[in-house]
Amino acid sequence: MNTTADQNLLVLTLYIIGVIYTFNRMIDSIADKIKIEFDPKKTVAEQLKKAELEDKIEISFGMNAMYSLDELKELSLSLKNKSKELVVYVDWDNSSFVGVDGRSRRLIRKSPGMIRDLAVSQTPSPIVPEKTLKETVTAEDALKREENGTYTVDSPIATIPGLKKGVKQSNFSVDLVLRISEAAYGVAYGKNIPPVCSINCPFNVTKLHWTYALPWNKKR
Repeated sequence: MNTTADQNLLVLTLYIIGVIYTFNRMIDSIADKIKIEFDPKKTVAEQLKKAELEDKIEISFGMNAMYSLDELKELSLSLKNKSKELVVYVDWDNSSFVGVDGRSRRLIRKSPGMIRDLAVSQTPSPIVPEKTLKETVTAEDALKREENGTYTVDSPIATIPGLKKGVKQSNFSVDLVLRISEAAYGVAYGKNIPPVCSINCPFNVTKLHWTYALPWNKKR
């Protein structure tokens, strides 16, 4: 009986060690992970309504379920022109990225093998009726010029200052400047400049709690 009891105790001990090991691995898997949330229904919808554009424009950003602290360096923007008669222009040079430090910098539309001088103005992007514009954007100061003359995104755009001191949240935003026209007049200066509409798109950055690593929370 003592032998059986010893075997049971050994099995129980190994089981407990296995559970503790698995639990620690779960906690490690979520260490220094952040969740970034953008909810247009709570933030952007009211702004579009005030501008009488709620049924004409739809703005969204593609987000992952979670990121490492220094992982998010660019955003995937989708802007849909739902109208049948309006042309929407995205004025990149007047749009901005406001970082977690509250500092505003120019919003840059990325392009493959980007080699242009950042000091040169960005051409506004037109969105014709019932079409969608999809672009990758980042902050100007997140770009680094390589030796071959191209630019790469080198710095994260979403962090939590003071995380080591217990701070668990921060926020940043993208301010999109749109020009709306009933005809394709373009955006050159003159009497036919389309009216300007500025839309603030706020993002919340949250440090994930270790319980997020639990299996039943993975799909949240």
